[in-house]
Parts: sequence; structure tokens; C-alpha cells
Amino acid sequence: MTVVLAGVGADSTNLGALGPLYDDGRFEYVPIPEKTAETTESTTLGDWSLSADGRVAADLTTRIEPQPVRGGVDAVSGSELESWPLHHDPNFEALTYGEHRTSGYVSRLQSLEDGDVVGFYVGLRRPDGDRAHRYLIGYATVDRVDVVTPDTPRAEREAILERHAENAHAKRARDGTLYLEEKTVVFVDGREPGGLFDRHPIRLSEYEVKPGNVRAQYYLRESIEAGWNVRAGGSNMMYKPAYRCGLSAEEFRSLVGPLRGRSATDADVESGLESVPERSVSCNDTSKDRQ
Repeated sequence: MTVVLAGVGADSTNLGALGPLYDDGRFEYVPIPEKTAETTESTTLGDWSLSADGRVAADLTTRIEPQPVRGGVDAVSGSELESWPLHHDPNFEALTYGEHRTSGYVSRLQSLEDGDVVGFYVGLRRPDGDRAHRYLIGYATVDRVDVVTPDTPRAEREAILERHAENAHAKRARDGTLYLEEKTVVFVDGREPGGLFDRHPIRLSEYEVKPGNVRAQYYLRESIEAGWNVRAGGSNMMYKPAYRCGLSAEEFRSLVGPLRGRSATDADVESGLESVPERSVSCNDTSKDRQ
């Protein structure tokens, strides 16, 4: 049994903004903008409501670059922002998640088995301007994992896309071909228990200057790294690494608390770790990474 923590959601590299974290513990999960308008996803930046003040995701930014690479889509701004589709991934209602990032994501996700857990973290910022941090906002219990590679036969690929029809990667596929057909994509179907926290996310990051560095960066909190038995992913959180934790699903759920009816205590990592037995496996022990 294992747990993978995946960094998701809007940030300064895609939306140009982070979701808010409010004083009462509520927060906004905002998916990233889609890279292409050619998708069957109906939810747009103008449809995605923010729970606290009546705004929508489009109000968080003035300009996006859906595919900031040469030959990509032009920047989107003004009235076009509201109609631009979201890459709704993960989808906490459908409990589906797809991923093609190769920096530890594909290898760790495709090794997941029925009953394992994927936890999701995002960048959030308080409206008063306090330092932004990475927060765990929810999770899904793994039901099924499918993988599409560039060499997957067409019939098998189409069957997988149909099986994961609610996933954002399937929604932007065309004629049975993935949007980034040269990439390997892992599809994770989730089941209950799983979903988005209703409030009080768990802060995973510290922002500090490490010995030997000149500038401060985001790092995984030492209490999380040790208490959650992080075995792969490193400590630097700047680029949202995928973490593999040596925890059972039951241990993870006990540590993070309930999905609904959460209190500030549920977000207090130190208090939650008091009941966890000391582990013998060292953190970031990549020799034991199940890839």
C-alpha cells in the first residue's frame, strides 16, 4: 500500500494567480486553464465560481497563455477569458485524475494499485497578502489505473479513453488520439472515500533559505517528510514534485482527518503525528521507490 502526493491546480505559471485561502479555513480549488479550446469540457473560467465572494476564476487574472511554447495558442485576455475552458483535472466530483508529467509523476502513478491513495496539493494564498504555501486539499482512493503510451494500439487506446470519459485528457482527445500523443498518460479512477476537503487544508510547505543557498525557496515541511514517511520526491517543492509516502491508506486518512466537517485541528500536522508510531525507513529512500 502506498500514497502519492500530486501537485495540481492553478498557479503563477498558468493562471497567473493562486486560489485564495480564507480566514475561516475555506479555500478555492481552481483547475488550470486548458491548453486548447478543442475539448468537450463545458466548464470555463467564467463558470468556475469562488465560494466566498461571488467571483469566478476569470476574475483572478487578466491574461493567460494556455500553451506558453513556440507555436502555441496566442495569449487570451479580456472577454475571451470567461469562455476559455478549464483543464478540470483532478475532477473531485467524478474522482478522476490524469497525468503526463515525467518528473516522477508517470512512474509513481502507474505503480498505484487498488486501495492506494492519491493526495492532491495546490498553492494557496491568503487575501491579506501573507506568504503563499502548498496545501493538501483532498484525495482519492484508487480504484483503477490505466496507461496510454505512444505505442498503445488504437483499439486499446480508444477503450481506455471511453472508460475515463470524464477525465480532462479524454475530453481533449480527438478521434481516439491524445492531445499530446507523444506523451504517456496515466489515468487514475478513484472511489470513495475521496474528495475535496470542505475547509482547513493541510500546509505542506515551508519557505526558507537552506544552508548553502542564497534565496529562499519552498521546501517540504520536515514534520510532513518524517511523519508521512516520504520516500521519493525530494524536499524542494518549487516545481510541485510527486511525492511517494510509505503509508497505508488507513494511516493516511487517519493523519489528514475527515473530508467534511473539518476543524483547524485537522490541519495541525504536529498534533496529528503524535499517535503515529516511529518508522524505520528513512525519508526519500529512492531505492525503495516502487516504479
